Amino acid sequence: MRKDFRKFLKEEPVIIFDGAMGTNLYDKGVFINRAFDEINLSDPDMILEVHKDFIEAGSDIIVTNSFGANRLKLRKYGLEDRIYEINRRSAEIAREAAGDDIYVAGDIGPLGKKVRPFGSVPQEEAYEYFREQAQGLLDGEVDLIICETFTYLNELEQAVNAIKSLSDLPIIALVTVNEEGQTLIGMEAEGFIPIIEGWEVDGVGVNCSVGPHALMNAVEKIMEVATIPVIAEPNAGIPRNVEGRNIYLCSPEYISTYAQRYVELGVKMIGGCCGTKGEHIKAMRSATKGLSTMARTQVTERRIRDLPEVDMIPDSEKSLFAAKLISGEFAVSVELTPPKGWDYSSIIEKSQILYDNKIDCVNIPDGPRASARMSPQILAHHIQREVGIETILHYCCRDRNLLGMQSDILGNYSAGVKNILIITGDPPKMGDYPDATAVFDVDSIGLVQMVKSLNHGVDLGRNPIGKPTGYYVGVGLNPNAIDQNREINRYHQKVAAGAEYVITQPVFDIESLLTFLEKLGDISIPVLSGIWPLVSLRNATFMKHEVPGVFVPDSIIDRMKKFEKKEDALKEGIDIACEILEGLVSRNIIQGAQVSAPFGHVDYSLQVIDVVR
Repeated sequence: MRKDFRKFLKEEPVIIFDGAMGTNLYDKGVFINRAFDEINLSDPDMILEVHKDFIEAGSDIIVTNSFGANRLKLRKYGLEDRIYEINRRSAEIAREAAGDDIYVAGDIGPLGKKVRPFGSVPQEEAYEYFREQAQGLLDGEVDLIICETFTYLNELEQAVNAIKSLSDLPIIALVTVNEEGQTLIGMEAEGFIPIIEGWEVDGVGVNCSVGPHALMNAVEKIMEVATIPVIAEPNAGIPRNVEGRNIYLCSPEYISTYAQRYVELGVKMIGGCCGTKGEHIKAMRSATKGLSTMARTQVTERRIRDLPEVDMIPDSEKSLFAAKLISGEFAVSVELTPPKGWDYSSIIEKSQILYDNKIDCVNIPDGPRASARMSPQILAHHIQREVGIETILHYCCRDRNLLGMQSDILGNYSAGVKNILIITGDPPKMGDYPDATAVFDVDSIGLVQMVKSLNHGVDLGRNPIGKPTGYYVGVGLNPNAIDQNREINRYHQKVAAGAEYVITQPVFDIESLLTFLEKLGDISIPVLSGIWPLVSLRNATFMKHEVPGVFVPDSIIDRMKKFEKKEDALKEGIDIACEILEGLVSRNIIQGAQVSAPFGHVDYSLQVIDVVR
């Protein structure tokens, strides 16, 4: 009769998990484009057979066939309404195979889509997805839950929290690493182990991605810092494609040699990941006999390494723009769109005019409406160096992956850009090259969190970067969003992520902005209103019908219709912008303004700004 697992973990010298469920199903003829988790329902005997093979090989613990049985992964197969059934059945099959002597671990893997700040899935949604999966496993009577093959700690944390909300069963948490022993975003063991241990799990370790030799790099680093039992589950090497099939070529003897080395280093639990079969587990079992004392004594001697403390840059010292808003002064920026070619001389001339007129910042959009233009980052550097006026660099999530974003943001800060406006970005299909692909590793909320981390002196992998950045971080706000509840929720998430000011879409109706801001509730950061001087009726109708997030009332269109001459229509458009800005300021609604320069005419912007000086 099996003991409580925590007691077993404490007393047993070495614990053997099973091998790879997916690989064994693949070998039985299951195509890789099929939902392996669904086989719990359609062919439970096949799953039962795999479990029994691993038990016969010497596994102390078998893992349920539920690695991908979450809502996001099952949705691709139209199985999202059977999540509970699939998970519970996976546990019941494993329980049948295990009997009274073998432990059953409920298996939970990543969602398949990244969670903020590294992706677009909100953390609270991820929590619910993991929670509904865990409920089925728990009702199927597992003895513990193993969360494995996670790349991002924020996602793993949501899985752990979801399980803990339902049960106090033991939890084992594993991340996947590269050949250098880092997580796939570059986090070292001394960074991720203390974080995971802080969640009060029962075991921590690594699995997948690499073979036994490469996993040793991670194990050596982990054993220097871990204070709880450690688990290691290597792949059976790197797969090779042989006649269209992925074949793992590590022999049982080879992998068992490394299993012995893991235990000698102090690893308490070992098992196999992709490519490992019954013969690999049998060889591990045999190779680790007699190594118990060394394993037991070493794990208790580990110490946690703390990250170095850094002196963060005070908010009021981040930039002149930041200092002005924080002091309560009204701040003004003018938006200048990058040129479509490489010649930026006209932008420099206009920026000089703005500087001479004591405008606080030049706003530089990043590929507005997915247009192909000169790099706004390079343009920001030119403007600041050649003119001396501060810029607000718009940075969108569309075109770069996480590593590229981090590189850009660090590089821009080193070049003197201190103000950033983070936006998700328009999809390529809206722009000049609709067949271009988008990246969207993260949305604006996730990127704000990333920049906040850099401002705290750590990178994506929570590795120290030396001196922290000191970005003044802004975000966009769409008061005219179709789904206002979603926009309000996203605003509060942006603030929680680290946003320090917000710039709205162009405003043409004071009352609609006021109503929206009242719905926001507590507005804890400065709000800058977007202001667009209309130049013609055509411009007004374009803004009304073709620019997402912009609301132009019919009354504005009617006013623009009254003037046939271009100069009269232009004057009316500037008058409208002046009235809107003056009305917003007189009601004390906003703390600043971003005034656009339609078609590059900065003189239009200056006429509008003059009304509030």
